Amino acid sequence: MSSHGAPIPMTSRKSDPLRGEARVPGDKSISHRSLILGALSVGETRINGLLEGQDVLDTGRAMRAFGAEVTDHGEGNWSVHGVGVGGFAEPDQVIDCGNSGTGVRLIMGAMATSPIAATFTGDASLNGRPMGRITDPLALFGAQSYGRSGGRLPLTILGTAEPVPVRYNVPMPSAQVKSAVLLAGLNAPGQTIVVEQEATRDHTERMLTGFGAVVDVEQTDEGRVITLTGQPELQAQDIVVPRDPSSAAFPVCAALIVEGSDVLVPGIGLNPTRAGLFATLREMGADLAYENERVEGGEPVADLRAKFSDLKGIEVPPACAASMIDEYPILSVVAAFAEGRTVMRGVKELRVKESDRIDAMARGLEACGVTIEEDEDTLIVHGMGAGGVPGGGTCATHLDHRIAMSFLCLGMATRKPVSIDDGGPIATSFPIFEDLMAGLGAQITRANR
Repeated sequence: MSSHGAPIPMTSRKSDPLRGEARVPGDKSISHRSLILGALSVGETRINGLLEGQDVLDTGRAMRAFGAEVTDHGEGNWSVHGVGVGGFAEPDQVIDCGNSGTGVRLIMGAMATSPIAATFTGDASLNGRPMGRITDPLALFGAQSYGRSGGRLPLTILGTAEPVPVRYNVPMPSAQVKSAVLLAGLNAPGQTIVVEQEATRDHTERMLTGFGAVVDVEQTDEGRVITLTGQPELQAQDIVVPRDPSSAAFPVCAALIVEGSDVLVPGIGLNPTRAGLFATLREMGADLAYENERVEGGEPVADLRAKFSDLKGIEVPPACAASMIDEYPILSVVAAFAEGRTVMRGVKELRVKESDRIDAMARGLEACGVTIEEDEDTLIVHGMGAGGVPGGGTCATHLDHRIAMSFLCLGMATRKPVSIDDGGPIATSFPIFEDLMAGLGAQITRANR
């Protein structure tokens, strides 16, 4: 079942060349952080281009519950009147974060060092995901948590009235864990230090600095060391949200596998901690070009043009995982149309996303005639070349928006249509996906239409 109602089965059929401009929504990671940091600031933060997907809307509602004034002015323009660091009020109701792992984990961090209690829940997918990786470091500050077995939601956090600064070595690459610790450190005295062995997306560090926090980043033999000076007064900002590279991945990758395609995605964020997919695609032989490169709001931005390409399988090393962890599902689709094997290693984090994404992609690709190998930390796709994937399968999405969109892109280039059991979760991150892809020439239909 969809997280917001009855399942919405969809089918994607072989497409004529995809052509045109794909104006994808605003970056989800930056949208979440804009609302949360706006709520922790003094004054009015104005946000242009906020992603209005369900995940981000749930974060906006949560910030209202903690006492911030969050206003939708229409057409992606929002404002947040903040309550300042340490100013969160205790919410009257349970905080429902829907499908958003990013939202719930960052919000937990932001409230854990204030003397308030909050209970968090979500949809069936989110309630099955592990939260111990967040509650363990928050306990070091003095926060307490009480949840279901395995630290799963619903879960209550009792924030601490006397937080202490911490030094935390992130045990596995995770921007969510790092960001939760840094947000908790805002209301702790002294310096909170986070050490990550592999760099993950750095939007939190960039945006904290933009809001006026003192954040020092140093590369050492120990890893990437991030030092935050606690108890700053964050100042409200005007934020322009770049377009989401994770959303851009879908029209870009569809263009690469549908013969004759030429698609331009304007104004996408190219933060180096997020752009690993595009470098990997180029290594596979993809015809990708950056146009009009520029910097907006401290983030590198460009227009990205993607054309149909003859692709080859490659070895994707573990070092790439942190910069493209959300893009492995659509990369595995592209790999199915490459010549030779594509080996994706170091991807065990995919096992604990909105679904077990390694298993979901493997089973769906197999249903469409693609040979797959996998283990706990690896996915291998045996490519069948341009136009070589049979299709014809019905793929389970497991309430996962990226699985749903990946298989719909697959069907645009297979010989037989590809169906998914539920496209409802797409609304959590990319609510205009169907209309945008249809505007490029894709044929996606709903079973109930």
